[in-house]
Amino acid sequence: MVDIPREIRLTKGSRRLDVRWEDGTVSSLSAATLRAGSRSAGSVRASVDAVPSVPTADLVIRDVLPVGAYAVNLVFSDGHDRGIFPWSYLRTLAEGASTTSEAGHG
Repeated sequence: MVDIPREIRLTKGSRRLDVRWEDGTVSSLSAATLRAGSRSAGSVRASVDAVPSVPTADLVIRDVLPVGAYAVNLVFSDGHDRGIFPWSYLRTLAEGASTTSEAGHG
C-alpha cells in the first residue's frame, strides 16, 4: 500500500516540508535534504558524474505543486524546479532523514 499524505505544508520560513501521512506519522524534511534527493534528470546526471550538489545555506522551497494524485513537484530558491517527488519516495527520504538524525543523537 502506498502512503498518501493527508497534509503537506511549508514550515520554518519555507526551509522545511512537513508531511502528515494517512497513518498519522508526521515527517519533516529540510529543503536541503529534498534538493539533494531530487531525481530530476539534471540531478541524476550530476550524481553519475560525481558532481555533488551543495545547497546554499539560504535555500528555501518556493512552491509545492501537485502532480496528479501521486506526487509533488518542488520549486527551490536556487532555480531548481524539475524534481518530482512521488509519495513513496518522500516517505523513503523522510525515513532516511529520521534515521540519520537519530544516529547523530545516539
